[in-house]
Amino acid sequence: MKKKVAFYTLGCKLNFSETSTIARGFVDEGFQRVDFSEKADMYVINTCSVTDNADKKFKTIVKQAQNKNAKAFIAAVGCYAQLKPEELAAVDGVDLVLGATEKFKITDYINDLSKNDFGEVHSCEISEADFYVGSYAIGDRTRAFLKVQDGCDYKCTYCTIPLARGISRSDRLENVLNNAAEIAAQGIKEIVLTGVNIGDYGKGEFGNKKHEHTFLDLVKALDNVEGINRLRISSIEPNLLKNETIEFVANSDSFVPHFHIPLQSGSDTILKLMKRRYLTSLYTERIAQIKSTMPHCCIGVDVIVGFPGETDEDFLETYHFLNNLDISYLHVFTYSERDNTLAVGMPGIVPKNVRNKRSKMLRGLSVKKRRAFYESQLGTELEVLFESENKEGYINGFTENYVKVKTPWNPTLINTIHKIKLNEIGDDGLVTMDFVDEKITA
Repeated sequence: MKKKVAFYTLGCKLNFSETSTIARGFVDEGFQRVDFSEKADMYVINTCSVTDNADKKFKTIVKQAQNKNAKAFIAAVGCYAQLKPEELAAVDGVDLVLGATEKFKITDYINDLSKNDFGEVHSCEISEADFYVGSYAIGDRTRAFLKVQDGCDYKCTYCTIPLARGISRSDRLENVLNNAAEIAAQGIKEIVLTGVNIGDYGKGEFGNKKHEHTFLDLVKALDNVEGINRLRISSIEPNLLKNETIEFVANSDSFVPHFHIPLQSGSDTILKLMKRRYLTSLYTERIAQIKSTMPHCCIGVDVIVGFPGETDEDFLETYHFLNNLDISYLHVFTYSERDNTLAVGMPGIVPKNVRNKRSKMLRGLSVKKRRAFYESQLGTELEVLFESENKEGYINGFTENYVKVKTPWNPTLINTIHKIKLNEIGDDGLVTMDFVDEKITA
Protein backbone atom coordinates (compact mmCIF):
# COMPACT_ATOMS: atom_id res chain seq x y z
CA MET A 1 0.00 0.00 0.00
CA LYS A 2 1.29 3.43 -0.91
CA LYS A 3 1.65 5.86 1.97
CA LYS A 4 -0.72 8.82 1.62
CA VAL A 5 0.44 12.44 1.95
CA ALA A 6 -1.63 15.62 2.01
CA PHE A 7 -0.62 19.27 1.76
CA TYR A 8 -1.94 22.58 3.07
CA THR A 9 -0.59 25.91 1.85
CA LEU A 10 -0.82 29.18 3.76
CA GLY A 11 0.05 32.49 2.11
CA CYS A 12 1.03 33.56 -1.36
CA LYS A 13 1.10 32.21 -4.92
CA LEU A 14 4.80 31.56 -4.46
CA ASN A 15 4.06 29.19 -1.59
CA PHE A 16 1.52 27.36 -3.76
CA SER A 17 4.09 26.89 -6.52
CA GLU A 18 6.61 25.50 -4.02
CA THR A 19 4.05 23.17 -2.41
CA SER A 20 3.38 21.66 -5.83
CA THR A 21 7.07 21.04 -6.40
CA ILE A 22 7.45 19.44 -2.96
CA ALA A 23 4.37 17.29 -3.63
CA ARG A 24 5.76 16.06 -6.95
CA GLY A 25 8.88 14.97 -5.04
CA PHE A 26 6.72 12.82 -2.75
CA VAL A 27 4.96 11.21 -5.71
CA ASP A 28 8.36 10.44 -7.25
CA GLU A 29 9.25 8.69 -3.97
CA GLY A 30 6.19 6.44 -4.22
CA PHE A 31 3.67 8.35 -2.08
CA GLN A 32 0.05 8.86 -3.08
CA ARG A 33 -1.06 12.49 -2.86
CA VAL A 34 -4.54 13.01 -1.41
CA ASP A 35 -6.61 16.04 -0.52
CA PHE A 36 -6.01 17.63 2.90
CA SER A 37 -9.61 16.85 3.86
CA GLU A 38 -8.84 13.11 3.60
CA LYS A 39 -7.16 10.73 6.01
CA ALA A 40 -3.42 10.59 5.28
CA ASP A 41 -0.30 9.05 6.76
CA MET A 42 1.51 12.39 6.57
CA TYR A 43 0.44 16.03 6.43
CA VAL A 44 2.75 18.79 5.18
CA ILE A 45 1.87 22.39 6.04
CA ASN A 46 3.61 25.14 4.05
CA THR A 47 3.57 28.12 6.39
CA CYS A 48 3.43 31.88 5.96
CA SER A 49 4.43 34.62 8.37
CA VAL A 50 3.45 37.83 6.62
CA THR A 51 0.73 38.51 9.21
CA ASP A 52 -0.06 37.26 12.69
CA ASN A 53 -3.27 35.71 11.30
CA ALA A 54 -1.16 33.34 9.20
CA ASP A 55 0.80 32.46 12.34
CA LYS A 56 -2.34 31.71 14.34
CA LYS A 57 -3.96 29.68 11.58
CA PHE A 58 -1.12 27.16 11.68
CA LYS A 59 -2.32 25.65 14.97
CA THR A 60 -5.83 25.32 13.57
CA ILE A 61 -4.52 23.45 10.52
CA VAL A 62 -2.49 21.08 12.73
CA LYS A 63 -5.62 20.25 14.74
CA GLN A 64 -7.56 19.57 11.55
CA ALA A 65 -4.88 17.10 10.48
CA GLN A 66 -4.93 15.41 13.90
CA ASN A 67 -8.70 15.09 13.70
CA LYS A 68 -8.35 13.23 10.40
CA ASN A 69 -5.63 10.91 11.74
CA ALA A 70 -4.26 11.20 15.27
CA LYS A 71 -1.27 9.04 14.31
CA ALA A 72 -0.34 11.04 11.21
CA PHE A 73 3.17 12.44 10.84
CA ILE A 74 2.96 16.25 10.60
CA ALA A 75 5.66 18.41 9.02
CA ALA A 76 5.92 22.20 8.81
CA VAL A 77 7.91 24.02 6.12
CA GLY A 78 7.99 27.56 4.74
CA CYS A 79 8.51 31.08 6.02
CA TYR A 80 7.17 30.69 9.58
CA ALA A 81 9.19 27.47 9.87
CA GLN A 82 12.35 29.40 9.00
CA LEU A 83 11.65 32.36 11.29
CA LYS A 84 10.41 30.50 14.38
CA PRO A 85 11.20 26.80 14.04
CA GLU A 86 11.26 26.07 17.79
CA GLU A 87 7.87 27.71 18.22
CA LEU A 88 6.36 25.47 15.55
CA ALA A 89 8.12 22.38 16.89
CA ALA A 90 6.49 23.00 20.26
CA VAL A 91 2.97 22.81 18.79
CA ASP A 92 1.31 19.59 19.88
CA GLY A 93 1.35 17.04 17.07
CA VAL A 94 4.15 18.57 14.98
CA ASP A 95 6.90 16.04 14.23
CA LEU A 96 9.22 17.84 11.82
CA VAL A 97 10.09 21.46 11.04
CA LEU A 98 12.24 22.34 8.03
CA GLY A 99 13.73 25.73 7.20
CA ALA A 100 14.32 27.54 3.91
CA THR A 101 17.11 25.34 2.55
CA GLU A 102 15.71 22.00 3.76
CA LYS A 103 12.08 22.12 2.60
CA PHE A 104 12.80 20.83 -0.91
CA LYS A 105 14.67 17.85 0.57
CA ILE A 106 11.85 16.88 2.92
CA THR A 107 11.74 13.23 1.81
CA ASP A 108 15.35 12.87 3.00
CA TYR A 109 14.22 13.68 6.55
CA ILE A 110 11.45 11.11 6.92
CA ASN A 111 11.85 7.43 7.67
CA ASP A 112 8.94 5.27 8.79
CA LEU A 113 6.58 8.19 9.63
CA SER A 114 6.57 7.26 13.32
CA LYS A 115 5.44 10.09 15.56
CA ASN A 116 8.18 11.96 17.43
CA ASP A 117 7.98 12.80 21.12
CA PHE A 118 9.17 16.29 20.27
CA GLY A 119 9.19 18.23 17.02
CA GLU A 120 12.48 17.69 15.19
CA VAL A 121 14.00 20.89 13.74
CA HIS A 122 16.30 21.24 10.75
CA SER A 123 16.83 24.89 9.88
CA CYS A 124 19.66 27.02 8.61
CA GLU A 125 21.07 30.48 8.93
CA ILE A 126 19.18 32.41 6.29
CA SER A 127 22.48 33.47 4.72
CA GLU A 128 22.79 29.85 3.58
CA ALA A 129 19.63 30.20 1.45
CA ASP A 130 21.60 31.42 -1.53
CA PHE A 131 20.65 28.77 -4.10
CA TYR A 132 17.59 28.60 -6.30
CA VAL A 133 14.95 25.88 -6.66
CA GLY A 134 12.52 26.28 -9.54
CA SER A 135 8.83 25.56 -8.97
CA TYR A 136 5.43 25.75 -10.56
CA ALA A 137 1.93 24.98 -9.32
CA ILE A 138 -1.10 23.87 -11.23
CA GLY A 139 -4.06 24.79 -9.02
CA ASP A 140 -6.68 23.64 -11.51
CA ARG A 141 -6.75 22.82 -15.19
CA THR A 142 -6.76 26.42 -16.36
CA ARG A 143 -3.99 28.36 -14.60
CA ALA A 144 -0.46 27.72 -13.32
CA PHE A 145 1.77 29.73 -10.98
CA LEU A 146 5.34 29.80 -12.29
CA LYS A 147 8.09 30.79 -9.86
CA VAL A 148 10.81 32.85 -11.55
CA GLN A 149 12.55 34.52 -8.58
CA ASP A 150 13.01 34.10 -4.82
CA GLY A 151 14.25 36.20 -1.89
CA CYS A 152 14.55 39.96 -1.56
CA ASP A 153 17.35 42.49 -1.03
CA TYR A 154 14.97 45.28 0.00
CA LYS A 155 14.89 46.34 3.64
CA CYS A 156 11.28 47.45 4.14
CA THR A 157 10.92 48.11 7.85
CA TYR A 158 7.74 46.02 8.33
CA CYS A 159 8.76 42.92 6.39
CA THR A 160 10.26 39.59 7.47
CA ILE A 161 10.49 38.06 3.99
CA PRO A 162 14.27 38.67 3.60
CA LEU A 163 14.74 36.90 6.96
CA ALA A 164 12.52 34.02 5.84
CA ARG A 165 13.66 33.61 2.25
CA GLY A 166 17.11 35.13 1.98
CA ILE A 167 18.76 37.21 -0.75
CA SER A 168 17.28 37.97 -4.14
CA ARG A 169 18.05 35.25 -6.67
CA SER A 170 16.56 34.14 -9.97
CA ASP A 171 15.90 31.01 -11.94
CA ARG A 172 17.94 30.63 -15.10
CA LEU A 173 16.05 31.85 -18.13
CA GLU A 174 16.45 28.48 -19.80
CA ASN A 175 14.85 26.74 -16.79
CA VAL A 176 11.93 29.18 -16.73
CA LEU A 177 11.25 28.57 -20.41
CA ASN A 178 11.48 24.79 -19.92
CA ASN A 179 9.00 24.95 -17.03
CA ALA A 180 6.65 27.11 -19.11
CA ALA A 181 6.84 24.55 -21.93
CA GLU A 182 6.06 21.74 -19.45
CA ILE A 183 3.01 23.66 -18.26
CA ALA A 184 1.85 24.29 -21.84
CA ALA A 185 2.21 20.57 -22.63
CA GLN A 186 -0.35 19.83 -19.89
CA GLY A 187 -3.01 21.91 -21.62
CA ILE A 188 -2.84 24.85 -19.21
CA LYS A 189 -4.03 28.05 -20.85
CA GLU A 190 -2.63 30.68 -18.44
CA ILE A 191 0.62 31.19 -16.56
CA VAL A 192 0.94 33.64 -13.66
CA LEU A 193 4.53 34.74 -12.99
CA THR A 194 5.36 34.72 -9.31
CA GLY A 195 8.23 35.35 -6.92
CA VAL A 196 9.09 37.56 -3.93
CA ASN A 197 10.29 40.51 -6.02
CA ILE A 198 9.88 39.47 -9.66
CA GLY A 199 10.88 42.85 -11.07
CA ASP A 200 14.36 42.08 -9.72
CA TYR A 201 14.55 39.08 -12.06
CA GLY A 202 18.05 38.34 -13.36
CA LYS A 203 19.89 39.01 -10.12
CA GLY A 204 21.64 35.87 -8.93
CA GLU A 205 20.64 33.95 -12.05
CA PHE A 206 24.09 32.37 -12.27
CA GLY A 207 24.97 32.62 -8.58
CA ASN A 208 26.20 36.22 -8.68
CA LYS A 209 24.68 39.63 -8.12
CA LYS A 210 25.13 40.67 -11.74
CA HIS A 211 22.01 40.81 -13.89
CA GLU A 212 22.56 38.38 -16.75
CA HIS A 213 19.00 39.06 -17.90
CA THR A 214 16.40 41.66 -16.98
CA PHE A 215 12.72 41.28 -16.22
CA LEU A 216 12.00 42.64 -19.70
CA ASP A 217 14.24 39.92 -21.19
CA LEU A 218 12.20 37.34 -19.28
CA VAL A 219 8.90 38.78 -20.48
CA LYS A 220 10.05 38.87 -24.11
CA ALA A 221 11.32 35.28 -23.96
CA LEU A 222 8.13 33.93 -22.37
CA ASP A 223 6.04 35.71 -25.00
CA ASN A 224 7.47 33.26 -27.54
CA VAL A 225 6.58 30.05 -25.65
CA GLU A 226 4.15 28.06 -27.79
CA GLY A 227 0.91 26.72 -26.38
CA ILE A 228 0.29 29.35 -23.68
CA ASN A 229 -2.62 31.66 -24.43
CA ARG A 230 -2.14 34.00 -21.50
CA LEU A 231 0.75 35.24 -19.39
CA ARG A 232 -0.07 37.32 -16.32
CA ILE A 233 2.38 39.34 -14.23
CA SER A 234 1.69 39.07 -10.51
CA SER A 235 2.84 41.62 -7.94
CA ILE A 236 5.67 43.88 -9.18
CA GLU A 237 7.29 46.83 -7.41
CA PRO A 238 6.47 50.21 -9.01
CA ASN A 239 10.13 51.24 -9.19
CA LEU A 240 10.95 48.03 -11.09
CA LEU A 241 8.04 48.20 -13.53
CA LYS A 242 9.71 50.06 -16.38
CA ASN A 243 7.95 51.89 -19.20
CA GLU A 244 9.55 49.49 -21.70
CA THR A 245 7.84 46.56 -19.99
CA ILE A 246 4.49 48.35 -19.95
CA GLU A 247 4.89 49.11 -23.66
CA PHE A 248 5.77 45.50 -24.46
CA VAL A 249 2.77 44.13 -22.52
CA ALA A 250 0.49 46.59 -24.32
CA ASN A 251 1.54 45.15 -27.68
CA SER A 252 1.89 41.48 -26.66
CA ASP A 253 -0.45 38.75 -27.85
CA SER A 254 0.19 36.65 -24.73
CA PHE A 255 0.69 39.05 -21.81
CA VAL A 256 -2.62 40.32 -20.51
CA PRO A 257 -3.51 43.88 -19.46
CA HIS A 258 -3.40 43.31 -15.71
CA PHE A 259 -0.85 44.52 -13.16
CA HIS A 260 -0.72 44.22 -9.39
CA ILE A 261 1.47 47.00 -8.02
CA PRO A 262 2.15 47.38 -4.28
CA LEU A 263 1.71 50.91 -2.94
CA GLN A 264 1.54 50.27 0.84
CA SER A 265 0.82 53.94 1.66
CA GLY A 266 -0.36 57.04 -0.15
CA SER A 267 1.58 59.22 2.30
CA ASP A 268 5.19 60.02 1.43
CA THR A 269 5.92 60.41 5.13
CA ILE A 270 4.87 56.81 5.78
CA LEU A 271 6.58 55.49 2.64
CA LYS A 272 9.86 56.91 3.96
CA LEU A 273 9.30 55.29 7.38
CA MET A 274 8.62 52.02 5.57
CA LYS A 275 11.86 52.46 3.56
CA ARG A 276 10.02 51.90 0.32
CA ARG A 277 12.03 52.74 -2.81
CA TYR A 278 9.66 55.26 -4.38
CA LEU A 279 7.29 58.09 -3.48
CA THR A 280 3.70 58.71 -4.55
CA SER A 281 4.80 60.82 -7.52
CA LEU A 282 6.50 57.83 -9.17
CA TYR A 283 3.51 55.63 -8.42
CA THR A 284 1.19 58.15 -10.05
CA GLU A 285 3.43 58.19 -13.14
CA ARG A 286 3.32 54.39 -13.43
CA ILE A 287 -0.48 54.27 -13.29
CA ALA A 288 -0.73 57.08 -15.86
CA GLN A 289 1.70 55.28 -18.19
CA ILE A 290 -0.26 52.03 -17.97
CA LYS A 291 -3.61 53.68 -18.58
CA SER A 292 -2.30 55.75 -21.49
CA THR A 293 -1.17 52.59 -23.32
CA MET A 294 -3.91 50.23 -22.04
CA PRO A 295 -7.04 52.16 -21.00
CA HIS A 296 -8.86 48.86 -20.26
CA CYS A 297 -6.03 47.53 -18.04
CA CYS A 298 -6.89 46.18 -14.59
CA ILE A 299 -4.63 47.48 -11.81
CA GLY A 300 -4.61 45.98 -8.32
CA VAL A 301 -2.93 47.67 -5.36
CA ASP A 302 -1.52 46.43 -2.03
CA VAL A 303 -1.88 48.85 0.88
CA ILE A 304 -1.05 48.61 4.59
CA VAL A 305 -3.03 50.50 7.23
CA GLY A 306 -2.02 51.26 10.81
CA PHE A 307 1.74 51.40 10.30
CA PRO A 308 3.52 52.99 13.32
CA GLY A 309 3.34 56.76 13.06
CA GLU A 310 0.37 56.76 10.67
CA THR A 311 -1.78 59.66 11.84
CA ASP A 312 -5.37 60.31 10.83
CA GLU A 313 -4.01 62.84 8.34
CA ASP A 314 -1.61 60.30 6.86
CA PHE A 315 -4.40 57.76 6.47
CA LEU A 316 -6.76 60.27 4.86
CA GLU A 317 -3.95 61.23 2.49
CA THR A 318 -3.73 57.55 1.51
CA TYR A 319 -7.50 57.26 1.15
CA HIS A 320 -7.81 60.32 -1.10
CA PHE A 321 -4.74 59.34 -3.11
CA LEU A 322 -6.27 55.94 -3.89
CA ASN A 323 -9.74 57.38 -4.45
CA ASN A 324 -8.38 59.72 -7.12
CA LEU A 325 -6.20 57.08 -8.77
CA ASP A 326 -7.41 55.13 -11.83
CA ILE A 327 -7.06 51.70 -10.23
CA SER A 328 -9.34 48.65 -10.14
CA TYR A 329 -9.18 47.02 -6.68
CA LEU A 330 -7.22 46.93 -3.42
CA HIS A 331 -5.65 44.23 -1.28
CA VAL A 332 -5.80 45.76 2.20
CA PHE A 333 -3.47 44.56 4.96
CA THR A 334 -3.82 45.61 8.58
CA TYR A 335 -0.33 46.22 9.96
CA SER A 336 0.78 43.55 12.43
CA GLU A 337 3.95 43.61 14.46
CA ARG A 338 6.65 41.24 13.22
CA ASP A 339 9.60 40.31 15.42
CA ASN A 340 13.06 41.38 14.23
CA THR A 341 11.77 44.22 12.05
CA LEU A 342 12.64 47.89 12.49
CA ALA A 343 8.97 48.87 12.58
CA VAL A 344 8.41 47.03 15.88
CA GLY A 345 10.51 49.62 17.74
CA MET A 346 9.04 52.66 16.04
CA PRO A 347 6.99 55.20 18.01
CA GLY A 348 3.39 56.09 17.27
CA ILE A 349 1.74 52.69 17.69
CA VAL A 350 -1.74 52.79 16.13
CA PRO A 351 -4.43 51.20 18.34
CA LYS A 352 -5.91 47.97 16.97
CA ASN A 353 -9.43 49.39 16.78
CA VAL A 354 -8.15 52.32 14.71
CA ARG A 355 -6.28 49.95 12.39
CA ASN A 356 -9.46 47.92 11.92
CA LYS A 357 -11.54 51.02 11.20
CA ARG A 358 -9.05 52.20 8.57
CA SER A 359 -8.94 48.74 7.04
CA LYS A 360 -12.73 48.67 6.78
CA MET A 361 -12.75 52.06 5.05
CA LEU A 362 -10.24 50.93 2.43
CA ARG A 363 -12.04 47.64 1.86
CA GLY A 364 -15.16 49.66 1.17
CA LEU A 365 -13.19 51.79 -1.28
CA SER A 366 -11.97 48.62 -2.98
CA VAL A 367 -15.55 47.45 -3.56
CA LYS A 368 -16.36 50.85 -5.06
CA LYS A 369 -13.27 50.80 -7.27
CA ARG A 370 -13.89 47.27 -8.55
CA ARG A 371 -17.51 48.06 -9.40
CA ALA A 372 -16.49 51.25 -11.23
CA PHE A 373 -13.93 49.27 -13.24
CA TYR A 374 -16.45 46.56 -14.08
CA GLU A 375 -19.00 49.19 -15.12
CA SER A 376 -16.42 50.75 -17.45
CA GLN A 377 -16.12 47.39 -19.22
CA LEU A 378 -19.84 46.70 -19.73
CA GLY A 379 -20.80 46.42 -23.38
CA THR A 380 -17.26 45.55 -24.46
CA GLU A 381 -16.21 42.33 -26.15
CA LEU A 382 -13.48 40.43 -24.34
CA GLU A 383 -12.16 36.86 -24.07
CA VAL A 384 -12.94 34.71 -21.04
CA LEU A 385 -11.02 31.68 -19.79
CA PHE A 386 -13.46 29.46 -17.89
CA GLU A 387 -12.47 27.67 -14.69
CA SER A 388 -13.35 24.20 -13.45
CA GLU A 389 -15.62 24.66 -10.44
CA ASN A 390 -19.41 24.45 -10.29
CA LYS A 391 -20.39 27.33 -8.02
CA GLU A 392 -24.09 27.10 -7.18
CA GLY A 393 -25.03 26.24 -10.73
CA TYR A 394 -22.65 28.68 -12.40
CA ILE A 395 -19.25 28.48 -14.01
CA ASN A 396 -16.89 31.42 -13.49
CA GLY A 397 -14.14 32.79 -15.64
CA PHE A 398 -11.83 35.77 -15.97
CA THR A 399 -11.39 38.09 -18.90
CA GLU A 400 -7.88 38.99 -19.95
CA ASN A 401 -8.21 42.18 -17.88
CA TYR A 402 -9.43 40.28 -14.81
CA VAL A 403 -13.16 40.93 -14.89
CA LYS A 404 -14.83 37.97 -13.19
CA VAL A 405 -17.83 36.67 -15.12
CA LYS A 406 -20.39 33.92 -14.64
CA THR A 407 -22.69 31.92 -16.86
CA PRO A 408 -24.89 28.86 -16.17
CA TRP A 409 -22.84 25.73 -15.47
CA ASN A 410 -21.68 23.86 -18.54
CA PRO A 411 -18.78 21.42 -18.04
CA THR A 412 -17.79 21.63 -21.72
CA LEU A 413 -16.69 25.22 -21.07
CA ILE A 414 -13.96 24.20 -18.59
CA ASN A 415 -10.51 25.40 -19.70
CA THR A 416 -11.82 26.96 -22.89
CA ILE A 417 -11.57 30.54 -24.10
CA HIS A 418 -14.57 32.31 -25.60
CA LYS A 419 -15.19 35.74 -26.99
CA ILE A 420 -18.01 37.26 -24.98
CA LYS A 421 -19.84 40.53 -24.41
CA LEU A 422 -20.16 41.85 -20.86
CA ASN A 423 -23.78 42.56 -19.94
CA GLU A 424 -24.46 43.65 -16.38
CA ILE A 425 -23.18 43.34 -12.83
CA GLY A 426 -25.15 40.91 -10.69
CA ASP A 427 -25.99 41.21 -7.01
CA ASP A 428 -22.98 39.01 -6.23
CA GLY A 429 -20.65 41.48 -7.98
CA LEU A 430 -19.98 39.18 -10.92
CA VAL A 431 -20.71 40.13 -14.51
CA THR A 432 -23.18 38.29 -16.71
CA MET A 433 -22.28 37.77 -20.36
CA ASP A 434 -23.37 36.69 -23.83
CA PHE A 435 -21.31 34.54 -26.16
CA VAL A 436 -20.27 36.45 -29.25
CA ASP A 437 -18.83 33.63 -31.34
CA GLU A 438 -17.97 29.96 -31.27
CA LYS A 439 -15.33 28.51 -29.02
CA ILE A 440 -11.99 29.92 -30.15
CA THR A 441 -9.71 27.60 -28.16
CA ALA A 442 -10.52 23.96 -27.54
